[in-house]
Amino acid sequence: MTLIYLPDLRLNASLTGPAGGPALVLIHALGLDHQIWQPLVERLPRHRILSFDLRGHGASDCPPPPYKMGTLIQDSEKLIDHFCLKDCVVIGLSIGGMIAQGLAVKRLDLVRGLVLSNTAARIGIESQWQDRIALVRREGLKAIHDATMERWLGRGWRESPALPALSARFLATRPEGWAGCASAIAGTDFYETTATLRLPTLVIAGSHDGSTPADLVRETADLIPGHQFRLIRGAGHIPLAEKPDDYAEAIRDFLTRIGHG
Repeated sequence: MTLIYLPDLRLNASLTGPAGGPALVLIHALGLDHQIWQPLVERLPRHRILSFDLRGHGASDCPPPPYKMGTLIQDSEKLIDHFCLKDCVVIGLSIGGMIAQGLAVKRLDLVRGLVLSNTAARIGIESQWQDRIALVRREGLKAIHDATMERWLGRGWRESPALPALSARFLATRPEGWAGCASAIAGTDFYETTATLRLPTLVIAGSHDGSTPADLVRETADLIPGHQFRLIRGAGHIPLAEKPDDYAEAIRDFLTRIGHG
């Protein structure tokens, strides 16, 4: 892990794998950090993999909220340029998938393929996000913890083997950082711009996902001609934490199919 000094903040980043390997960029979900990707990194040893903590998350700096989606896209863009990565496949989970959509529209010179995981062109309703933000700023992330875990893991969330690690990472997130990125989600609608994309795309949904239900994910997938869609059964919003082998297999198959393996 390395703190990368950008003009306006420091972002915590990790670059692993052989220098000549095909480049992957991994962008995590709201309320987590780059370490959520470790099971996938371990299963793709031949790739050059950049993962990082979003601003306000993990060991990255936490500027005062709110944040704009364009700013989060620029953060990703600057890191890719910093490490001189080219022809990247960008894998984005939840808000990470929104950032990936915006990055692909803006920088097709950097992005040759997308994996949009448990995400959509628009997630939720702005007023709903603003209510959650207000609650978190008053009472902290504990106030939305149980509802978030249920949306992520389904009705049996308390018994899920994935709960301890996800819960710990979620509660370790700074409320200001969560609120900043939640504000970016609230203000984003990428339906028109994502519909302009023409590049290899894998879209992944979880059958038990209460945050971005499979029908919502498929609706976004249908915006991109020629996409591949995979439903991971028995998994919720963070399928990598619940079904790491199934998740990695879906991504590995896609990378092989597009010659990025």
